[in-house]
Amino acid sequence: MAALSACSPSAALPKEDGWDIAGPQTASGAWDRTALSPLLPGEVTNGPRDRPLVALTFHGAGTPALAEKVLAAIEREHARATVLAVGTWLDRAIADRIVGAGHDLGNHTMHHLDISALSEDQARREIEECAERLHDLTGSVGSWFRQSATQHATPVIQDLARRTGYRTCLSYDVDAGDNLNPGRGAITSNVLDAVRPGSIVSMHLGHPQTLAALPRILDGLHQRDLRAVTVTELLARGG
Repeated sequence: MAALSACSPSAALPKEDGWDIAGPQTASGAWDRTALSPLLPGEVTNGPRDRPLVALTFHGAGTPALAEKVLAAIEREHARATVLAVGTWLDRAIADRIVGAGHDLGNHTMHHLDISALSEDQARREIEECAERLHDLTGSVGSWFRQSATQHATPVIQDLARRTGYRTCLSYDVDAGDNLNPGRGAITSNVLDAVRPGSIVSMHLGHPQTLAALPRILDGLHQRDLRAVTVTELLARGG
């Protein structure tokens, strides 16, 4: 499969404790992905540690009604998120809803299988089929790729993602653990006890406890003078 059109942001290679990222805003205030450096490591786990920004990233699955409530809760606090969509979950309505509100939308494989346990050909199909779904719905393969059912991408997965049109695999340094449904308090603590400037937080759209925890998480970020932004903005210089 030839690489499809991508909106993938780019970053420079990591420095000692963060990133050297290029990416000014356009006159309209949108983040200009074309101005970002083309250099990226194979996997990104966090953004720069020297700015008060974090990224809340959500595995895209679950009921549309619950996804809408999660997005609305984020937007009420003037925050933005990054949704890594499972291809079988994604339809035009939810794609338009995410992109239209200024959130990032990316690829979380077609069926959310354990990608590290698949053959190379099976993994390639999982990435490409979701990329094609995104392209059909939005005109691009999306901003980011996140490997399914594993925190870190193997070198093979990194290469497959790059060949599909993604310049990196998006990991995270904070895990909300909300997919285990441990309760609102545990989810809140999992995030706020570990988050720091530049953190990329892994969360899930399809769990009611995530929605219940969000107000406290967003308030806790505010109390720490941290702002929740898209990964694109997190990895841009001069925010």
